[in-house]
Amino acid sequence: MNAPGASPNQLTAAQAHAAETGETLFADSKKLGMACFLCSESAFFITLLVAYALYLGKDTVGPTPAEALSMPLVIVNTVMLLSSSGTIMLAMKHYRDGRYGQFRVFLAITILLGAAFVIGTAFEWKDLIEAKHLTISRNLFGTTFYTLVGFHAAHVTIGLILMSILLGIQTAGHLSKESPAAELISWYWHFVDGVWVVVFTLVYLIGR
Repeated sequence: MNAPGASPNQLTAAQAHAAETGETLFADSKKLGMACFLCSESAFFITLLVAYALYLGKDTVGPTPAEALSMPLVIVNTVMLLSSSGTIMLAMKHYRDGRYGQFRVFLAITILLGAAFVIGTAFEWKDLIEAKHLTISRNLFGTTFYTLVGFHAAHVTIGLILMSILLGIQTAGHLSKESPAAELISWYWHFVDGVWVVVFTLVYLIGR
């Protein structure tokens, strides 16, 4: 029922404003939720990083980080993962500008770079286990290394799954420009990349 004294045009404008306000509040609540989630994940990784640092150099048996870790492979992995931060930034720029074809291209490139990082990590672990005989139960270094790097790789894998789902939904035309999903996933991916910068610095630079 129309309100007394209100024209249909006025009602339509009011309803549109109410809908827009509701969408904004919904998006803001999602962003707040993601921010809280990333804060909790930061605390989780800080715990792992502190544990790694505390037990570093306390082993009575080898191999040590200097004996086991291979820098060339991990540098290539790092370049690929950090490059993916650039590609997802470009993807989001195209998304906000409404250029969805370019968005899909750069999102697909981001997925490929992230997948290459995970594959590179698998090759690194294969060499550590088979050639260096470093297992998770070998010594304190092995336990803390595989736990820290393994949880990070798991988070990368989750990001790849989320981006693949996002790519599929957007390709099918079921993702509106107002949806916060793409932005929130990009936040998560930047977080994963940022965590790797800290892990790489501690494990492969300082820790060796």
